[in-house]
Amino acid sequence: MIELRENKRFFDNETGPLYRSFFPKSRLLVFCEGKLLGRESTEEKQERASVKPSAVLTLDFSDETASMEIEISGERQQASCPAEKNAVKRTLYSIVSSATGRALPWGSTTGIRPTKEALVMTLEGKDPDEIRGFYRKKYFTSEEKISESIEIAQAEKQILSRFPKTDSFEGHQDYNLETNGYSIYIGILFCPSICLYCSFSSHQIDAYHSLVPGYIASLKKEIDFVSECFKNRRLDCIYFGGGTPTTLTESELDDLFSYIEKKLDLSHLAEYTVEAGRPDSITPEKLRVMKAHGVTRISVNPQTMNQKTLDLIGRKHTVEDIIKAYELAREADFSCVNMDMILGLPGENAEDIRHTLTELSKLSPDNLTVHSLAVKTAARLRLEWDKYEDLDFTNSVGIMDEALETGRSMGMHPYYLYRQKNMAGSLENVGMAKPGKDGIYNVMIMEEREDIVALGAGASSKKVRSDGAGGVIISRCENVKDIKNYIERIDEMIDRKKQLFSDICL
Repeated sequence: MIELRENKRFFDNETGPLYRSFFPKSRLLVFCEGKLLGRESTEEKQERASVKPSAVLTLDFSDETASMEIEISGERQQASCPAEKNAVKRTLYSIVSSATGRALPWGSTTGIRPTKEALVMTLEGKDPDEIRGFYRKKYFTSEEKISESIEIAQAEKQILSRFPKTDSFEGHQDYNLETNGYSIYIGILFCPSICLYCSFSSHQIDAYHSLVPGYIASLKKEIDFVSECFKNRRLDCIYFGGGTPTTLTESELDDLFSYIEKKLDLSHLAEYTVEAGRPDSITPEKLRVMKAHGVTRISVNPQTMNQKTLDLIGRKHTVEDIIKAYELAREADFSCVNMDMILGLPGENAEDIRHTLTELSKLSPDNLTVHSLAVKTAARLRLEWDKYEDLDFTNSVGIMDEALETGRSMGMHPYYLYRQKNMAGSLENVGMAKPGKDGIYNVMIMEEREDIVALGAGASSKKVRSDGAGGVIISRCENVKDIKNYIERIDEMIDRKKQLFSDICL
C-alpha cells in the first residue's frame, strides 16, 4: 500500500499513475486535503487501519510552485518545481526514482500513446537524433524505448501514406471531409466463457444466445445509419472485435456480412478484420463464410500456450485447439493471421512465457500482438484479488524485449504501440508484423487520423476534426454496454451518433 497526499487536485490523473508505476503491485491511496478519494471495501478499510504504507508522496501546490516529499522506510527526499504538468511529472519521476533506485522504461510518460510525438516529428521531417534528444530531455525515456518509438513512427508513416490526407493531417489545416476516409468498428460482446482478466461487458453465449437475433437487428439499424450518413466518404477499414465475433453461428455471420455488403460501399476497403479470437469458436464453416465475404485479416488469440494458465484464466479449450484453429485459418488462405499473447498472466513465470514464445514462433503468424496484462477494476481478477495475489505475474523490460526479439526472429517489425493504466510491469502493448502485413485499423485508431464509427454494445465512436490551429479536436460518443439495454435503446444510440457527426449527417 502506498499513499499520495496533496493539497489540491492538480494533475492527479497523471501523477497518481506515474507514482504507482514504481510500485506496480501496491494499492494506491490518494488523499486531498486529508480526505481519501474514491471508495473502499470493508477489507480495504481494515487494511488501511492495520498496515503502514510502504511509501508516502506529499505534493503541495501553490499558484506557481509544486513542492514534493517522498518518504520510504523513514528516509525522506524533497524537491520543488514550477506548478506545470510536465515539470511536476519530471520532478516526481526524478525524486521517486532516486528514492527507490528504479528507472521506468518510458520515463515520466503516462499517456496511452507514448510514440505519438515521435510520429509527429517524423512527419515533420525531424531526424532520429533530434527525436532522441526530445524524449531524453522531456521524459527521461530509455534509449531502447526511444529507438522503438522511432521505428514504429517510421512504420506508421509508411502505412498512413497510402491514404489521402492521413499522412499530413496533424500539423496542417487541410482536413477535408470528402478526401479523408473513415473506418467502422463492430463489437460482438458474446464469448464462449469470460476470462479471469476480462473487464469488457462480454456475455457468455450459452446464457445469452436468445439476445443474438435482437442484437444483429440492432447492428443492422446502425449500419443503415452509416450507409446514409457516410455515403460520400471512403470506407478504409472494417474491424469486428468483441467479445468474440465468432461465437455467432456461420449463418448469423453470413447474414451480417451480407447486410454490410448490401448497404456499404466496400470498393476502397483496405482491410477487413475479424477477431476470431477464441479457438473454441472457430470452425471451417465460419472461416469459409468470412473468406467468401472478403475478410482479409483474422486473429487466433492463444494469450498463452501453457495449459495450466488457460485453465486458470477460464479458457475452455486446449493448447492443441489453438494449433488446430491456426492451421484451419492457414488452410482458408487469409492474407493475414494475427496471434495475441499476454505478458504478466497470473501464475506464469519467465520460463512459461518463453515456452509460449517458442510455440508461437513455430507457427509463425503474420502478426504477433504482445499485450502487457492490465488488471482493470471490473475484471474478476481484481474483484477476487485475494485468491491470486500470491501468484507470479511476471513481466519486465527484459521479458518484453524477449517477446520483441521473438517477433524479429520471425521477420517482423513493431508497427504500433499503446499503453493502459494498471499494466503489469508498467510496460505496453506492441503490435508486430511481417513486411506488408501491418494492421491498418490499429494504426488508424491509435493515431487518430480519421473518424471511427463504432457499432454494437459498449462501442465508442470517435470524430476527428482540425482545430484550425494545426492540431486536432477529438469528440466521442458511446453506446450503452449492456446488450439488452443496447437493443431496447438502439434508436437513442443512433441519435447519439447523429449528434456527434452532425457536420456530415444532414
